[in-house]
Amino acid sequence: MHASIMRKTPALALLVSDTPRAAEAAEALRQDNAFVPLDEADVAVVLGGDGQMLHTLHEMLDTGHVIPAYGLNLGTVGFLMNKPKSSRLLSERITRAKQLTITPLAMTATLGSGKQETRLAINEVSLLRETRQTARLEVSVNGKVRMAELYCDGVLVATPAGSTAYNLSANGPILPLTSALVALTPISPFRPRRWRGAILPDHYEITFRVLDPDKRPVAVVADQKELRDIIEVQVKVAREQQLTLLFDPGKTLEERIFAEQFQV
Repeated sequence: MHASIMRKTPALALLVSDTPRAAEAAEALRQDNAFVPLDEADVAVVLGGDGQMLHTLHEMLDTGHVIPAYGLNLGTVGFLMNKPKSSRLLSERITRAKQLTITPLAMTATLGSGKQETRLAINEVSLLRETRQTARLEVSVNGKVRMAELYCDGVLVATPAGSTAYNLSANGPILPLTSALVALTPISPFRPRRWRGAILPDHYEITFRVLDPDKRPVAVVADQKELRDIIEVQVKVAREQQLTLLFDPGKTLEERIFAEQFQV
């Protein structure tokens, strides 16, 4: 945890999802804890599910005020969250929490107009067909074409933190957090039908070129942010944009990802 947090009781900001369950929990927390605006806080306390945590992390990246985030699961899966307990123990739990650093992906998309847009993704960058026609893509790694034609519903690049999300649902590999790898996973590949994807070092740059953008338009999604009618996408790890998540001892994301490999 940051040294400033260790020396004193951290100033906490409270970020709450728009569900009745989260709102009820927030009211209980406010009775026993003092909260400040996010830009004045040392730690962001996030109530909700993984979607609310991703929203909060992106908000911090957008504003430049990046602080550790401690999540309490009041959603469905809560892979990035901790179990909710007594509100009176919140500051103590945060002080004792273990920190975990995660690094997002930087996605740069070139649109049909020639304009370029850059987005960050904590879980994954996904290319998806826009119509009933399959996408037709060229896949390059570090400037070398590795797949001249990939016909598919889509393809994604996932971080280790995101490897148990959409990537796992698409039959992609689970990546340990310390692996320094990314997963390149096809979504319903049609040709080559048996291609299962690739596991790449996270210092590699991956480029996708849309080969028939008029007949087979493709959209790109960086976590929850979508861009449509793209012609090229470059993906690489954004090492200068590191984020810190806080977990109760023994309940870290690394342990959860490891345990997920043994689920049946």
